[in-house]
Amino acid sequence: MTKIDDTNTRILRALSQDGRISNLDLAERVGLSPSACLRRVQELERSGVIKGYRAVIDLAKTGIGFVAYVTVGLNSHTKAAQEAFEKAISRAAEVRECHNVTGTVEYLLRVETRDLSHYKHWHTEILGTLPQVQAITTFVVMDSPKDERA
Repeated sequence: MTKIDDTNTRILRALSQDGRISNLDLAERVGLSPSACLRRVQELERSGVIKGYRAVIDLAKTGIGFVAYVTVGLNSHTKAAQEAFEKAISRAAEVRECHNVTGTVEYLLRVETRDLSHYKHWHTEILGTLPQVQAITTFVVMDSPKDERA
Protein backbone atom coordinates (compact mmCIF):
# COMPACT_ATOMS: atom_id res chain seq x y z
CA MET A 1 0.00 0.00 0.00
CA THR A 2 1.29 3.43 -0.92
CA LYS A 3 2.05 5.69 2.02
CA ILE A 4 0.21 9.00 1.81
CA ASP A 5 2.72 11.37 3.35
CA ASP A 6 2.74 15.17 3.12
CA THR A 7 4.48 15.12 -0.27
CA ASN A 8 1.99 12.67 -1.77
CA THR A 9 -0.84 14.76 -0.35
CA ARG A 10 0.56 17.84 -2.10
CA ILE A 11 0.90 15.87 -5.34
CA LEU A 12 -2.69 14.63 -5.13
CA ARG A 13 -4.02 18.09 -4.34
CA ALA A 14 -2.15 19.63 -7.28
CA LEU A 15 -3.30 16.90 -9.68
CA SER A 16 -6.90 17.21 -8.53
CA GLN A 17 -6.75 20.92 -9.39
CA ASP A 18 -4.98 20.38 -12.72
CA GLY A 19 -4.64 16.82 -14.00
CA ARG A 20 -2.76 18.06 -17.08
CA ILE A 21 0.03 19.81 -15.18
CA SER A 22 3.43 18.88 -16.57
CA ASN A 23 5.69 16.75 -14.40
CA LEU A 24 8.22 19.60 -14.38
CA ASP A 25 5.66 22.08 -13.03
CA LEU A 26 4.26 19.53 -10.58
CA ALA A 27 7.74 18.75 -9.26
CA GLU A 28 8.43 22.44 -8.76
CA ARG A 29 5.08 22.98 -7.03
CA VAL A 30 5.61 20.13 -4.52
CA GLY A 31 9.36 20.66 -4.02
CA LEU A 32 10.78 17.51 -5.64
CA SER A 33 13.13 16.75 -8.48
CA PRO A 34 11.27 15.84 -11.69
CA SER A 35 12.44 12.20 -11.52
CA ALA A 36 11.37 11.78 -7.87
CA CYS A 37 8.03 13.40 -8.63
CA LEU A 38 7.42 11.15 -11.63
CA ARG A 39 8.25 8.04 -9.56
CA ARG A 40 5.75 9.10 -6.89
CA VAL A 41 2.99 9.84 -9.43
CA GLN A 42 3.57 6.49 -11.14
CA GLU A 43 3.41 4.68 -7.79
CA LEU A 44 0.18 6.51 -6.89
CA GLU A 45 -1.27 5.39 -10.24
CA ARG A 46 0.04 1.82 -9.97
CA SER A 47 -1.34 1.38 -6.45
CA GLY A 48 -4.76 2.70 -7.46
CA VAL A 49 -4.68 5.85 -5.32
CA ILE A 50 -4.96 7.78 -8.59
CA LYS A 51 -7.78 6.01 -10.41
CA GLY A 52 -7.76 8.16 -13.54
CA TYR A 53 -7.86 11.63 -15.00
CA ARG A 54 -10.96 13.49 -16.14
CA ALA A 55 -11.93 16.63 -17.97
CA VAL A 56 -13.98 19.27 -16.15
CA ILE A 57 -16.87 20.02 -18.48
CA ASP A 58 -19.05 23.11 -18.73
CA LEU A 59 -22.46 21.40 -18.63
CA ALA A 60 -24.32 24.36 -20.14
CA LYS A 61 -22.14 24.19 -23.23
CA THR A 62 -23.09 20.53 -23.69
CA GLY A 63 -26.82 21.19 -23.49
CA ILE A 64 -27.28 20.27 -19.82
CA GLY A 65 -29.35 22.99 -18.17
CA PHE A 66 -30.88 21.11 -15.24
CA VAL A 67 -29.03 19.41 -12.37
CA ALA A 68 -30.66 17.86 -9.32
CA TYR A 69 -29.79 15.66 -6.41
CA VAL A 70 -32.46 13.05 -5.88
CA THR A 71 -32.99 10.89 -2.80
CA VAL A 72 -34.61 7.54 -3.34
CA GLY A 73 -36.18 5.34 -0.68
CA LEU A 74 -36.81 1.71 -1.54
CA ASN A 75 -39.90 -0.26 -0.56
CA SER A 76 -37.83 -3.31 0.33
CA HIS A 77 -34.47 -3.45 2.07
CA THR A 78 -33.33 -6.73 0.57
CA LYS A 79 -30.12 -7.32 -1.32
CA ALA A 80 -32.16 -8.31 -4.38
CA ALA A 81 -34.10 -5.01 -4.34
CA GLN A 82 -30.90 -3.00 -4.05
CA GLU A 83 -29.21 -4.93 -6.86
CA ALA A 84 -32.24 -4.54 -9.15
CA PHE A 85 -32.40 -0.80 -8.44
CA GLU A 86 -28.66 -0.34 -9.01
CA LYS A 87 -28.81 -2.29 -12.28
CA ALA A 88 -31.67 -0.11 -13.55
CA ILE A 89 -29.93 3.11 -12.48
CA SER A 90 -26.67 2.05 -14.15
CA ARG A 91 -28.53 2.11 -17.49
CA ALA A 92 -29.87 5.65 -16.98
CA ALA A 93 -27.63 8.12 -18.82
CA GLU A 94 -29.19 11.00 -16.86
CA VAL A 95 -27.78 9.62 -13.59
CA ARG A 96 -24.18 10.79 -13.32
CA GLU A 97 -23.66 9.61 -9.73
CA CYS A 98 -25.38 7.03 -7.57
CA HIS A 99 -24.49 6.66 -3.89
CA ASN A 100 -25.86 4.12 -1.42
CA VAL A 101 -26.23 6.21 1.76
CA THR A 102 -27.29 5.85 5.37
CA GLY A 103 -30.25 7.65 6.87
CA THR A 104 -33.92 7.77 5.97
CA VAL A 105 -33.34 6.85 2.31
CA GLU A 106 -31.14 4.32 0.54
CA TYR A 107 -29.77 6.29 -2.43
CA LEU A 108 -28.57 9.75 -3.42
CA LEU A 109 -28.42 10.41 -7.16
CA ARG A 110 -26.95 13.27 -9.17
CA VAL A 111 -29.15 13.71 -12.23
CA GLU A 112 -28.36 15.90 -15.23
CA THR A 113 -30.84 16.63 -18.03
CA ARG A 114 -31.35 19.19 -20.75
CA ASP A 115 -34.12 21.00 -18.87
CA LEU A 116 -36.92 20.64 -16.33
CA SER A 117 -39.28 19.05 -18.83
CA HIS A 118 -36.74 16.30 -19.60
CA TYR A 119 -36.18 15.77 -15.89
CA LYS A 120 -39.93 15.46 -15.32
CA HIS A 121 -40.12 12.81 -18.04
CA TRP A 122 -37.20 10.87 -16.54
CA HIS A 123 -38.65 11.23 -13.02
CA THR A 124 -42.11 10.03 -14.05
CA GLU A 125 -41.47 7.54 -16.83
CA ILE A 126 -38.21 5.94 -15.69
CA LEU A 127 -37.40 6.42 -12.01
CA GLY A 128 -41.03 6.46 -10.92
CA THR A 129 -41.81 3.19 -12.70
CA LEU A 130 -39.10 1.13 -10.99
CA PRO A 131 -40.87 -1.39 -8.76
CA GLN A 132 -38.33 -0.98 -5.92
CA VAL A 133 -38.90 2.77 -5.55
CA GLN A 134 -41.10 3.95 -2.71
CA ALA A 135 -40.10 7.59 -2.18
CA ILE A 136 -38.42 10.23 -4.34
CA THR A 137 -37.31 13.69 -3.24
CA THR A 138 -35.68 16.13 -5.66
CA PHE A 139 -33.29 18.93 -4.72
CA VAL A 140 -32.75 21.27 -7.66
CA VAL A 141 -29.27 22.76 -7.97
CA MET A 142 -29.61 26.52 -8.40
CA ASP A 143 -25.87 27.30 -8.25
CA SER A 144 -22.61 25.62 -7.26
CA PRO A 145 -20.33 28.17 -5.60
CA LYS A 146 -17.89 25.36 -4.75
CA ASP A 147 -17.53 22.21 -6.82
CA GLU A 148 -14.23 20.35 -6.67
CA ARG A 149 -15.38 17.21 -8.49
CA ALA A 150 -13.13 16.42 -11.43
